[in-house]
Amino acid sequence: MQLEDVLKDVLVDVADHIGEGKVANYIPALAKIDPRKFGMAVVTVDGDIHVTGDAEEAFSIQSISKVFTLTLALGRVGEGLWKRVGREPSGTPFNSIVQLEQEQGIPRNPFINAGAIVVADTLLSGHQPRETLGEILSFMRYLTDDDTIIIDAEVARSEQQTGFRNAALANYMHAFSNIHNPVEKTLGVYFHQCALSMNCVQLAKAGLFLANRGLLTRGGRSVVSWERARRINALMLTCGHYDASGDFAFRVGLPGKSGVGGGILAIAPGKAAIAVWSPGLNANGNSATGTKALESLARRTGWSIFG
Repeated sequence: MQLEDVLKDVLVDVADHIGEGKVANYIPALAKIDPRKFGMAVVTVDGDIHVTGDAEEAFSIQSISKVFTLTLALGRVGEGLWKRVGREPSGTPFNSIVQLEQEQGIPRNPFINAGAIVVADTLLSGHQPRETLGEILSFMRYLTDDDTIIIDAEVARSEQQTGFRNAALANYMHAFSNIHNPVEKTLGVYFHQCALSMNCVQLAKAGLFLANRGLLTRGGRSVVSWERARRINALMLTCGHYDASGDFAFRVGLPGKSGVGGGILAIAPGKAAIAVWSPGLNANGNSATGTKALESLARRTGWSIFG
């Protein structure tokens, strides 16, 4: 199997679908993104890189950042994190407040917005927001061996100016004593982490440790234990696409995490990390064409974790 040929075939499969869906126009800085952009990168555990389309154009990774902040938070507080956030699929939209009232301010999982805000609060404890954001940015640059990765200040401002639902979630959890720092500081970290700007190649490189038993492919250095990598992958499979996570598992069969910037990071354990970007979103807030591309890739490579 030649991955170059596979990606050519995937591009043919999705060509008629590029531009489908709606961009995340509730975040003004994302509303002006061309919906006909499409890029895909596959980085194997052997270090080979295969690309198609706009794979080297940077985009806002948004909620895909939650995979990496979760990794950092588990490194900071370990299993204690699960006292503040659950590990179950939500079955509700990513910005829903309904379950927080029923479950006393404990978010269902770390990939919905409420859960990611708790994770950001965990990273902030004992630090200033600038230090916390520096840690997140340094981690992304370490994973990719690329110092050009930045946080897009315009996107961060846009999120802060329009993030009323996220502010509601954070204040509601604060009322249950599940936000420990000043709400505005925790939200500042959260909005800025979502504004990380990366391209498909960088994003696939960043996620490669999850395909490689928690190890960097260069030098074999450990990022997390094999067990922790396995558990993060499990959460990506069950919760990474919000209330469409089951459908993504059904169609693609790989751990994945989406973002409303149109990106998806998918992991083929033992084989590769895949990043795809197409800004048009479906009704669940996931990349419409990106999902189709990953379904095509999984079918053509046989990389589904279900055999």
